[in-house]
Amino acid sequence: MPAWRQQLAQRGLTQSMSRKGNCLDNAAMERFFATLKSELFYLRRFDCIEQLQHAICQYIDYYNHERISTKLKGLSPVQYRTQASNT
Repeated sequence: MPAWRQQLAQRGLTQSMSRKGNCLDNAAMERFFATLKSELFYLRRFDCIEQLQHAICQYIDYYNHERISTKLKGLSPVQYRTQASNT
């Protein structure tokens, strides 16, 4: 979209682009945001943006440090990366 590219250029930003038609580039983030919404956002009501921001920060910390994943051999993402870097 030309208007979007112009706004990015005015601010000195570079647009992130993948190969045309490659939807897999965003798969990891799409999955994270779907999980965030289903495990946090849809379950609570927030009275102000500050409550939402605080809850998101807490959830990201939980997601990275405490939430276990069967795909990561029952470890949290931080535990898995720490284990992988120590071998």
